[in-house]
Amino acid sequence: MGKLKAIFFDMDGTIVDTEKDGHRVAFNQAFAQFGIPVEWDIQQYQQLLNIAGGKERMKYYFLNQGGKYIPKDANLDGLVQQLHQLKTELFISLITEGKLPLRTGIKRIMEQANEESIAIAICTTSNEKAAKSIIHSLLPNIKINLLLAGDIVQCKKPDPEIYCLALEKLGLYKNEVVVVEDSENGVVAAKNAGLKVLVTVNEYTRNENLTLADVILTNLGDRSEKAKVLAGDFNLEEAGVVNMVDLIELFNPK
Repeated sequence: MGKLKAIFFDMDGTIVDTEKDGHRVAFNQAFAQFGIPVEWDIQQYQQLLNIAGGKERMKYYFLNQGGKYIPKDANLDGLVQQLHQLKTELFISLITEGKLPLRTGIKRIMEQANEESIAIAICTTSNEKAAKSIIHSLLPNIKINLLLAGDIVQCKKPDPEIYCLALEKLGLYKNEVVVVEDSENGVVAAKNAGLKVLVTVNEYTRNENLTLADVILTNLGDRSEKAKVLAGDFNLEEAGVVNMVDLIELFNPK
């Protein structure tokens, strides 16, 4: 097996637990500002997360469940585009106001990757402006080698296109990369790209079918919150903290 040269991170739910208290809230605020009487509750939004991409998610909802809420004579594609632009601004405000902290252990593992000269790529369906806001606000001292976001690819996860593009842009082989994901769509995308996958679950994804993942953890661990192994062959030390040396050993066994 090749030497570990890069970590590809998903963003929403992986780097920041954005969905329940971030994107969902911003969608609802955008609907309210447009005078659309729609409010996605936690359970409904969990179901809508099966549709990758914010614009795609709204269009699916209006076409399949919320058609009666489309303003008269509105062009659906244009409405969705306007809503998504406003939603992105509202989401960024939540980030800059400090309402969406990093998930446990993310900053530490990225700092260690920088120290070991292991490249970091962020591969996300999230809007590029929102992704950059998270990086600038929450990861200002982390070197990010590649950001692929939003509509950079034609087919979003679970299609493997974004991970194949990351490999191409960084000039890496499949056996030189590990992916950190949180969802079934992300795992399927990474595995179909031929990559090893470590999953850190969250409230929305813990009951999804993640069996394709190589390792499933609660999080990456820190002093305040220990990581727990949910599935996979991974020797987590008693401290409950995943370090870069653990990833190197897992994906480059001696």
